[in-house]
Amino acid sequence: MSGDTASDDINEAKANMDHIYDQPDPRAYFHELRKLGYAIPGAAKPIFQKLISRLRHQRNDTVHVLDLGCSYGVNAALLKHDLSMPDLYDHWSEEDIAGIVSEELIASDRRYFSNLDEQADITVTGLDQADSAISFAEESGLLDEGLAINLETAPLPGEATENLAQVDLVTSTGCVGYLTEKSFERLLPALTKGRSPWIGNFVLRMFPFDAIEDTLTEWGYITEKLEGQTFVQRDFVSDEEQEQVLEQLHKRGIDPAGKESEGQLLAEFYLSRPANEVEATPIEHLLAA
Repeated sequence: MSGDTASDDINEAKANMDHIYDQPDPRAYFHELRKLGYAIPGAAKPIFQKLISRLRHQRNDTVHVLDLGCSYGVNAALLKHDLSMPDLYDHWSEEDIAGIVSEELIASDRRYFSNLDEQADITVTGLDQADSAISFAEESGLLDEGLAINLETAPLPGEATENLAQVDLVTSTGCVGYLTEKSFERLLPALTKGRSPWIGNFVLRMFPFDAIEDTLTEWGYITEKLEGQTFVQRDFVSDEEQEQVLEQLHKRGIDPAGKESEGQLLAEFYLSRPANEVEATPIEHLLAA
């Protein structure tokens, strides 16, 4: 079975939120996610912050981040500003923005985010196939650049290559499964034209990471998993979704007892770096407090 076919089969176990994922603004999306306790960007934030701090010290320069599956710029909002997921939920559900049109919200958010303290030495490029979400994130000032591309079905445009060569850190918090090794095969030639970036993926346990890891290995990367830790993505939408996910986990030989069986989708963290950097500082030391 090919990697993308296998991922399609597993994705069928998850509730489909396509109808709210690419709206002109994030209000409907965040309304639904809040009910499900969607939390993975907040769980990922301290880990990404440690990686960014290490890279900043190592490279003595602005850290350029590429966020895969960026949607409305959620990871950018958390990494650039002193914000949490509850802060974003509160912000995008305020009564005074309930009745305004998307263009007004974009203008309001541009003022809101520009008035917050910003991490001056980080830039974030977002990549997602959702055109409207990318546009919102760019126009509101969360993303420094947005790339509305589906790399599963189309090659990377030539004009994107130069900027991607500057990337220091690639992040994702749930898009693996929708993105397969095919997307990484199309990204890596551009990403490794300069200095090879670190690549940090939070991956739901129902999805195998082997094919992506093998692709990264071909480009000189070693992938480490942060052992003994899982991270809550969100609650299950329904008993049916939970049953289907548990079935996929059992097929992979993964025991969900005390984890997904308790009612939440869980992810694990994989960090891929050039071999010499892994040998110098294993992941446990890298992420030590």
